[in-house]
Order: sequence, then C-alpha cells, then structure tokens
Amino acid sequence: MRLHVGCAMWTHAPWQGSLIPHPLPPSERLRAYASWCNAVEGNTTFYATPSVSSVESWAAQTSPDFRFLVKLPKELTHEQRLRRTDALVRSFFTAMEPLGPRNHAFWIQLPASFAPGDLGVLAAFLHGLPRSYRYAVEVRHPSFFDDERSARQLEQVLGRVGAEWVPFDTVTLFSRPASSYAERDAWMKKPRVLRRSRALTATPIVRYMGRDDPSLTIAGWDYLVGAVVEWLGEGRSPTVFLHTPDNVDALTLARRFYSAVAAVVPLEPLPEPLPAAPPTLF
Repeated sequence: MRLHVGCAMWTHAPWQGSLIPHPLPPSERLRAYASWCNAVEGNTTFYATPSVSSVESWAAQTSPDFRFLVKLPKELTHEQRLRRTDALVRSFFTAMEPLGPRNHAFWIQLPASFAPGDLGVLAAFLHGLPRSYRYAVEVRHPSFFDDERSARQLEQVLGRVGAEWVPFDTVTLFSRPASSYAERDAWMKKPRVLRRSRALTATPIVRYMGRDDPSLTIAGWDYLVGAVVEWLGEGRSPTVFLHTPDNVDALTLARRFYSAVAAVVPLEPLPEPLPAAPPTLF
C-alpha cells in the first residue's frame, strides 16, 4: 500500500533556482525532481522514442520504487491509430527496458476522435501486447464519460487484459471562466469530460488538472483525497499526477496533496527536496 504523486514533467523553467537547483546538467535534473516527487509522467516519449542511453540516465537518477508513466509515441496512437504497429511497439519497448521496475505502466493516450466504435481496435492492440508490463489507457471521446453503455464496454476491454483507465480530471479547470493566458490556453486544449474515479486495478492512476490559483486547485481535490484514502484502505497503490495550466506550483501542490492524504492514513514521508541554492555563510 503506497501513494505515488508527480507532475507532467521533471524540468520546468519557473522551478529552476526557486524549487530546483539551477543550473544543472541533464544528467542531474531528474534526480533533483525526484527529491520532490516519487512519480512523473513520461510525456516526452509521445513525440520521439528516446535513445537507450537517455533511458539509462533516467534510471540512474531515480530509485527502483520511483514510478514512470511512459506515454506511447503518437505515431502509434494518433497516426497509426493502433493498427500495424508491431515493429514500432517492439522498438519502443526495447528502448524503455533500462527503466526496469520504474516503468509503472505504458500509457496509451488516445485522441478525442477515438470513439466507442473503435473499441475492437483497442482490444486487438491490447491483446497483442506482452503480458509482462502494465498498461493504462486514457480516452477523451465524451461518450466514454456520459454514456454508461460505452463506459462499460471500455471497462470490459480493459478488464480482459488487466489494464487501467486513466481519467484526466479537468472539472476544476472548467469550473469558472479562465483568468490567465495559461488557463485560456488550457481551456482550448484540454478535454472537457465528466469526472471519473473508479479503479479497475490494484494500481489506479488519476491526472488532476487544477487552476493557476493554488487555493482553487486544493478546493477541487477533496473528492480525490477521499478516493485515494479509500483505495489505500482497499490495499491498492494509486498514483496521482498534479497539473495546473502554468504548472508553476505543480511541484509543491503534488507534495501538498500527498500531505492531505497522509493526514488521514499513515504514509511513508516523501524525500526531502534538494536545496534550490547552495547554503550561504551569512
């Protein structure tokens, strides 16, 4: 029973020098982030498959119990739409091998146009994947959220292979009009779907999007704190990723969410963050 929390990236310019030491070479940036959080979304792999040496560096900078949620490349999910992908899957999985146990799950994020009528394609794709890994699927078509029959069908497809459904909760983001450029940009890009917090496996995953105002982000996550406490009580091991439109406070919010859960159920403490600046004599 353990809770993992993280953010959408491990490097972000506003963190440098204030939360994360700066400057740092690439070989140390993930290590600094991992002193704040014990999980991270692997969004960069959506755009290109990294070299094996890069993935080896990621592993070297993190402990074996650190969690990566590694996103499959868009060539697989958005361009090929899960068809004729065997060679691409093999090469991508080979590149990720150095992560070892840190690779918590391969994240299959599907485009909003991927509808209930495409579930047969998803089922065939999932059945063709190696059973030695975990898989997590994120859908964005509204029917999966507001049509109970479509939701049940997706759950059945995922349940047959032990895959998790990853909800991207944007309810707090859309709860009031945007008040900044980052929020307006997020309104244009993020999915607007109903909230979902039903775990299918022993390792549920939630992506939570708040607002640039930390108080609004915190006010919106009460339901999620309750869900995580319940999952932990059931013996599950959840992972929660904290997002805000500008992500300036995402690191501190991730730890605050962890503390909110730890106030209800006992949890191991997170690591002590590395100092952002060297100590001074005076």
